[in-house]
Amino acid sequence: MNYSIIKKLPSVEEIIQEFPLTDASLQRITYDRQEVKNILNGTDNRLLIVVGPCSAWPKAAVLEYAHKLHALNEKVKNALKLVMRVYIQKPRTTKGWIGPVNQPDPFAYPDIEAGIKYVRDMMIKVIEIGLPIADEALFTHNAKGFLELLSWVAIGARSAEDQEHRIFASAIDCAVGMKNPTHGSIAIGVNGVVAAQHPHVAVFDGYEVQTQGNPYAHLVLRGGNHAPNYSVTFLEEVKRYMDSHHIQNPSVMIDASHDNCLKNGKKDHSLQPQIVFEVLDSVKNRSDLKKLVKGFMLESFIKEGHQKIDDKNAATVDLQGLSITDPCLSWDHTEAFLLQLMEKVAL
Repeated sequence: MNYSIIKKLPSVEEIIQEFPLTDASLQRITYDRQEVKNILNGTDNRLLIVVGPCSAWPKAAVLEYAHKLHALNEKVKNALKLVMRVYIQKPRTTKGWIGPVNQPDPFAYPDIEAGIKYVRDMMIKVIEIGLPIADEALFTHNAKGFLELLSWVAIGARSAEDQEHRIFASAIDCAVGMKNPTHGSIAIGVNGVVAAQHPHVAVFDGYEVQTQGNPYAHLVLRGGNHAPNYSVTFLEEVKRYMDSHHIQNPSVMIDASHDNCLKNGKKDHSLQPQIVFEVLDSVKNRSDLKKLVKGFMLESFIKEGHQKIDDKNAATVDLQGLSITDPCLSWDHTEAFLLQLMEKVAL
């Protein structure tokens, strides 16, 4: 193999013992997972809103955001089910920072042991604040220690066609959103849901196992090929494919970021609230599509926009909640939007 050993990592069990999950937090995760499933199966009519920083860094700012979101949740929880993005792994189109689990200090050499401890501590603290959390399953081989903390899981646009990720989604006891691929194919996006809902024979932890299939696997529309895909036309296409495949609990979430928020060919994060309202208005007289759309994803942090980081600005980087990856809505913008959305849903 073409690699050199840096160091041996502590076992997952050792990490879990160092950063344990309390019984109360475990019960809360179980409760939140079921509430998310209830939204997807239609027994809970609230909208599922996965919202938070594009990438969960730095820890202090993430926890500050969590406290703000928790306080807001008390106002909107009867209409909206808020799940906080605590994304510790970042897929890269070519190269770049792949998240705090690998490199907790973006300006230092990667340190996976330190990263694992950094993010598990952060994720548990957010749960203890009182919020369910979501992450993208980028690296399936090291899911233990993180997966049990999540109430919603995403399989990203670059991973949803990968067989390993589809089998992983089939095996987990958590609602999982399969994104359409970056080139935008709805058919392939739905194929990912079909695969995740289907049982598979595979290898896990040295055992030959059969996965049970995940009836709460659903589609996430994130745009594709530099164009949005949240219009009625695309939703109708999704419904046709889901009907033809007899998808269980047919559900769609709209990612209001990424290729869905392009303006003149460039990403405009400020369009995210507008996109949510456009979708809701477009399906309000279409009971079939209204039933299909179960929620939305948004990128939001304390400060508006984002910042580029490199070795040249390490001393001046803003640590107070300004994204270092994709641009985000500010907290003030997010709060105003979610309060407005609550009122609209409650009508």
